[in-house]
Amino acid sequence: MVEQGGVTMLVTAEMILFLLWVNLLPPLTHLLLGERLRWRLDGGLVFFDKQPLFGSHKTIRGVVASVLGAAVGSFFFGLPWWLAASAAFLAMVGDLLSSFIKRRLQLPVGSSVFVLDQIFEAVFPLLLINRYTSLGWLQFALVLIIFMPLAYLGACFWQYISFHPPLDNYPRFVRSTVRFREWRSCHEPLARWQTVLNLTSFLSDQIFLTVFFKITGLYGRGVANALAIKIDHQDFWLANLPASFDGFKILLLADLHLDGLDDLTENIISHVQHNEVDLCLIGGDIRMKTYGPIAPCLRHLRKLIPAIRARYGIYGVLGNHDCIEMTPDFEEVGINMLINDSVPLVSGDDTLWLVGVDDPHYYRTAHVPQAFRNIPPGKCVVFLAHSPEVYKEAARHGTSLYLCGHTHGGQICFAGCGPLVTNNRAPRFTAVGRWQFERMAGYTSRGVGASGIPLRFNCPGELSIITLRSGTRDHTQLRG
Repeated sequence: MVEQGGVTMLVTAEMILFLLWVNLLPPLTHLLLGERLRWRLDGGLVFFDKQPLFGSHKTIRGVVASVLGAAVGSFFFGLPWWLAASAAFLAMVGDLLSSFIKRRLQLPVGSSVFVLDQIFEAVFPLLLINRYTSLGWLQFALVLIIFMPLAYLGACFWQYISFHPPLDNYPRFVRSTVRFREWRSCHEPLARWQTVLNLTSFLSDQIFLTVFFKITGLYGRGVANALAIKIDHQDFWLANLPASFDGFKILLLADLHLDGLDDLTENIISHVQHNEVDLCLIGGDIRMKTYGPIAPCLRHLRKLIPAIRARYGIYGVLGNHDCIEMTPDFEEVGINMLINDSVPLVSGDDTLWLVGVDDPHYYRTAHVPQAFRNIPPGKCVVFLAHSPEVYKEAARHGTSLYLCGHTHGGQICFAGCGPLVTNNRAPRFTAVGRWQFERMAGYTSRGVGASGIPLRFNCPGELSIITLRSGTRDHTQLRG
């Protein structure tokens, strides 16, 4: 009798864990893949009530992950693989039914409703499992009684870490993926473990690539190339630029990576101290690595900032090598940080708006609507981002000129072939130099420093001096 009771409790526990597992897989997949392969299950269809059938959070990727994950893990739950996969599919059907009902009841998207959220995704698979196994009706009820509150509490916790609003006026939107990435890259108590937590980057940059270039004898030449930065002058004609800003000069310093190369900071200073500009923009990635201490780059920054002569000051945004915790240090040094925010630059009765967004690439915390919230329609806007990846949103909001970096122009290129790798989700025409999208002009700097390994080939680093011109001169003979 005792043995039979032990088996009963084991089977009950296995079924509870199975249901928790198949329902965890879709959000876990989202955490790992982000927006990749994220195809809506309803294809954007709406029901007769004009509401989405299921909504954008229900994806083909989530269903596939649940079914495959159930089949792979079937051994641990004492189920045949085909039965586990079929039960997982029915669990997803139950989840979709709950979502459909919540839509019709006009409940807030992402809200957790006890019983309604759990009942169908548990009953449907259990009915199938009960048909082919010795799961009894008493166990059936026991599984439901234990599973539903556990699943509800788990959903509440997931919603909290994913969508919990930060402090009032906090300048970025925080998701669970952002919290994990910042923890891995920036959490100071983990400093001794950060190489292990970022092992892929360490092996590729510090071991494989470094060894390759040293064996081939190209390492020294690549370092010399990386230190041979140039000044690149660009003029942009903007139709809505106020007349008093005609000839306005912007120094764009993207991808500084100041602690990556000895003598780099001194080389930059030798260029900028002889070039007086109206505005200096720093396009993110001040630190060399995507993890580790920030003190070395701050020491270099404290040397560089006093050498910059900019009448309207120095503004910057965060890149994928920077963390939100660095913001106070950057501002203390003298950089006015724009994190999904804007600032008006005033000359007499005229205004030029400067917009800066958080990192669009790795942390994906750029929020263009928030950055534009204070800007009147029709104004001339210079948009600063670390990478080109929100160019469409920027254009929709009326940006006149989009300035960015991140791609390094490829950093290591074959002569005449352009960048081999752009490390960028935006189209290739935005990868380097001037480009055009609809009525918005764009410029992607090759960057000042070097990332990963401190080498450059056929792609010199640059300090960009952008001159704004008022008028409609055709500058659209560009890629894109």
